[in-house]
Amino acid sequence: MNEATVRAGHPYGTVPPEEAVPRQGGTGRPVGSGAAPPARGPRTPLGRAAEAFTGRALGRHQAAVVRIGFGLVWLAHLLREWPHRRVLYGDRSPWSAELAERLLADNGAFTVLPWSGGRLWFELVYHLAVLAALAVLLGWRTRASTVLFLVTVLSLQNRDVFLGDGGDNVVHLMAVYLVFTRCAEVWSLDARRRRAGPAGPAGVVLWAVLGAALAACQFGGFAGDSLTWTDRAFPYLGWSPLFWGLWTVAGLWWTLGRLRPDGEPRAVLDALANMVHNCAMLVIAVEVVLIYATAGWYKVQGSRWQDGTALYYPLHLDYFTPWPGLSALVGSALLPVFLISYGTVVLQVAFPFTLLNRRVKNVLLAVMVLEHVGIAVVLGLPVFSLAMIAADTVFLPTGALLWAAARLSRIRRRSAPPGP
Repeated sequence: MNEATVRAGHPYGTVPPEEAVPRQGGTGRPVGSGAAPPARGPRTPLGRAAEAFTGRALGRHQAAVVRIGFGLVWLAHLLREWPHRRVLYGDRSPWSAELAERLLADNGAFTVLPWSGGRLWFELVYHLAVLAALAVLLGWRTRASTVLFLVTVLSLQNRDVFLGDGGDNVVHLMAVYLVFTRCAEVWSLDARRRRAGPAGPAGVVLWAVLGAALAACQFGGFAGDSLTWTDRAFPYLGWSPLFWGLWTVAGLWWTLGRLRPDGEPRAVLDALANMVHNCAMLVIAVEVVLIYATAGWYKVQGSRWQDGTALYYPLHLDYFTPWPGLSALVGSALLPVFLISYGTVVLQVAFPFTLLNRRVKNVLLAVMVLEHVGIAVVLGLPVFSLAMIAADTVFLPTGALLWAAARLSRIRRRSAPPGP
């Protein structure tokens, strides 16, 4: 007997069966129905936002570009400074190991370089930093590589805090935030491996090796006071809870994915990962806004920015003139110097407000990227400029990123040698 026959012969006439059954008062359910009514999606904007916040990783393409950008920035810096690595961070540094340890005892900054004073240990850490930056750039085993990226960035930068500039500070912050993002969902070797099928034992081996290394460093006395469970400053947690927590979650993620891939525990863990990712992406966006807003408002208070001559002075300093002829040419044109000085202040102050209008924001982003390219070329600050460009990509529209990816893929296919 089909549904039409039942509905035609029913005393309530041709109405839906669920409407024909008398309902219990106040429940909205048919009498005798043990099943819950069909689940319906959230109708309010707040409900839709909550569903998006927990149901999926927002800004996947932006997170991937941020990962690629900062992996490239740190890798380029390490390779450029490779001949001078010992002077910057090693045993030949003017900031001696004794001075560094005294400062670290006061500020509690994390670094693994003091764990061993030998050159071999320094070389291992430096070249591990190169490999970690390359792994982050390619998106290989990103859960592990972002943690190693964090460890190596903090270790080298905290070895001599007087070497860094604004770009190094941005890399420092983003290395922390990337650990909590799902930045390898697209455009990564991890994404390609997931599409290819079930993963092999390499991930388990890497997880076991990193756990053994962490245990040896902490419980073997090798790490000294760097790996502690508590800290004297807010939030009163040391680095051990972070590293062991990430290691445990990675193992739990793999176990549930193999034993109960469709179970509720894995769904809860996936929802938590989405929430942490979305919070981290929000923090990255807020961080970029704060960088530009504070820089702009501080410039407003400077007399050289007020009279429009701020750009003139660095163009006549040897430290900021990698191309003396170009710097002299730009510095001699007073009107462009005046306009660029004022334009920089206007752009930075206005940036937070342009986020309310997508088109204005996109135009301003393009102008700011061009400005950073100019800073890299004219003033010789490539790390700072590339770091800010990588941070700016968090605001790029997804359509533009997909268009750029399609163009790059088309160029790669054209340049590939023809098959046999």
